[in-house]
Amino acid sequence: MYKIGIVFLDTEFEHDVYELIKAFYPEAEIHTFYEETEGEYDLRFRVERDGENWLFRYESPERSGVAEAAVISGSSAEEGAVKEEGSEKEENRRNIRKENKDAIKMALYRILVKLTGRELPWGNLTGIRPAKLAMALLESGKSKAEAEKELRSKYLVSPEKTKLAVTIADREREILKDIDYENGYSLYIGIPFCPSICLYCSFSSYPLKLWQKRVDEYVDALCREVRAVAQMMQGRKLDTIYMGGGTPTTLEPHQIRTLLNTVGESFGYEGIAEFTVEAGRPDSITSEKLKALSEFPVTRISVNPQTMNQETLDIIGRRHTVEETKKAFYLARELGYNNINMDLIVGLPGEDISMVEHTLEEIRRLDPDSMTVHSLAVKRAARLNMFKEKYQEMTFENNQEIMGLTGKAAREMGMDPYYLYRQKNMKGNFENVGYAKVDKAGIYNILIMEEKQPIIALGAGGSSKLVFDHGNRIERVENVKDVSNYISRIDEMIERKRKGIAAWL
Repeated sequence: MYKIGIVFLDTEFEHDVYELIKAFYPEAEIHTFYEETEGEYDLRFRVERDGENWLFRYESPERSGVAEAAVISGSSAEEGAVKEEGSEKEENRRNIRKENKDAIKMALYRILVKLTGRELPWGNLTGIRPAKLAMALLESGKSKAEAEKELRSKYLVSPEKTKLAVTIADREREILKDIDYENGYSLYIGIPFCPSICLYCSFSSYPLKLWQKRVDEYVDALCREVRAVAQMMQGRKLDTIYMGGGTPTTLEPHQIRTLLNTVGESFGYEGIAEFTVEAGRPDSITSEKLKALSEFPVTRISVNPQTMNQETLDIIGRRHTVEETKKAFYLARELGYNNINMDLIVGLPGEDISMVEHTLEEIRRLDPDSMTVHSLAVKRAARLNMFKEKYQEMTFENNQEIMGLTGKAAREMGMDPYYLYRQKNMKGNFENVGYAKVDKAGIYNILIMEEKQPIIALGAGGSSKLVFDHGNRIERVENVKDVSNYISRIDEMIERKRKGIAAWL
């Protein structure tokens, strides 16, 4: 295991420095310290500030050196004073901090390119929302060409990714042009149960068979939260609803009806721009459940194969067959669903480009209305990471050729990219991209990525984003993840939201 040590004698941009180093050395074991320390490392970094400059010293058995970035005046030293002088000064403080962060990441990126001999597709961007940055450039009055130029020159993003980000941002603006950010909001409803837990999953999901007897209790608690939040949000426009998880179609038909009747009675469905339900796991889909959903104004569903290679499905713990995926998709079509999304993951254990080609060929035959391509991201909570010794001999292949292949397949199916986001620890430092046919894009997906309006999240593990101050500030209100705690503490979850909404919205 390659070992890296980072000594932070200045911690102001600790997170950004760590994430950029991790992007270049994703498999390395990285240790951080806050004072000089001994120890054997393959590579050591030392981050400090001498007043006028930030200094980055690096040392390995082969080479050593130093790089610097000039401190832009008014950042940390004046932070407290600036905050007290009004919103204009606060904005100036944020801008100065951003300029300092950009300068630091530029200097560090150049060191890392020299050390590794390679560049990253997304340059020195470590955040998860590159399209949000591109959209801000367009909204500031820049042309698409000017926005692309700034992404390349300021953040060193590759030409391919620059074009992708700006193209998507431009399409997002068109899709969202009728959404009232200031007065609108979206609703997320979480169902934290799955038929089985996938190898890569880090979401708040629980095996249905262990919780079967308590699902009714969960739905009852969720309905209480639905009714309470509807009262809190009176006077605002509900734009979209997204029912995710977990797997919402682990609910039985009567539980689906109970929940969605409560949502309709509490919020009303009139004027909703989109209502998405993640049918997700094909092994959870039945005709009765799809019929129950069709009684409500559900406009979009997902039937997610992740891969159409049976060997891989078995490895990652999906516990359904390729044929079940096809059967579920055709069943949804027969019942009149005309906006079906399918999620794929590239970089799954053992899959090479030929296996990805096979998946894409099978998806092409089904002809969904949209397709979301995820680059595998292995988070700490995923079993793939917790038991990595068991899978260390397996290959995890993702590269620009594979990502290009998925984009080409999407275009051949009449789809264009409409949203993208990135995650930590993504294989190959790539991205997740949503493709959709005309008028089939997922509006909620764009809203949550661009952080334009509040997203109120209900259910165990729900994390509400309260967006305010014209989109300049975001506060979160969290629900507990544990299902038992959510049920027993539902009044506390409701009160948390009440206080947060009253304070910030």
